[in-house]
Amino acid sequence: MHPVLRKVSPLLSQAVLCRATPLSLHPAWGGATVLNERHYNGMPTYGIGRWRHLLIKEAPKKKKERIQMKEMLPASSTAYGTLNVEIAGYDMTLVEHYSQYIHNLCHRLEITVSDCYALPTHTKEVYLMQEQSTKMHVDSILKTHTRVVQLRSLTATLCPTLMELLLKNQPEGVQLSVKEHTEADFLGRFKARPELEGLISQINQ
Repeated sequence: MHPVLRKVSPLLSQAVLCRATPLSLHPAWGGATVLNERHYNGMPTYGIGRWRHLLIKEAPKKKKERIQMKEMLPASSTAYGTLNVEIAGYDMTLVEHYSQYIHNLCHRLEITVSDCYALPTHTKEVYLMQEQSTKMHVDSILKTHTRVVQLRSLTATLCPTLMELLLKNQPEGVQLSVKEHTEADFLGRFKARPELEGLISQINQ
């Protein structure tokens, strides 16, 4: 062997031994095992970039329960029972703003507002027949929007003042009516589903 290679070979053997995978003897196995552990898991930079554990866990959504009818108060000698103030009109903006005005006015006059809700929108189609023709075509579609403000225990002395203010500030094209609350009014809040009702009746039979 060349004398230069003889001097270099021991250095190469030492470098190979240094780079070799470390071995350890396990007493139970009775042999050598390769140490392939990851030492960077415990370092301060481990887990950088993870953010999902910082989010607050959301509670499972509960099913909405069906709205139950509230107890109707009977009228007394000095106060009315449960009254419905209905506002109807073709312009939804006017109807919505007028119902908000009634709600705020009742709060100022210290009148109890038990509920405030919207009724299903009713649609009417207006047909037009041309002269010397039997065919009809849709000329316009009218949508009636209704809002209800429900009052409780309105005193007889305060009722004339409330009605006077409501009539003075009633916008054009908006109809106003006040009547006692009944069970039919409560059922009118929900849209009829005849197909579902027919299936339920078939199942019950």
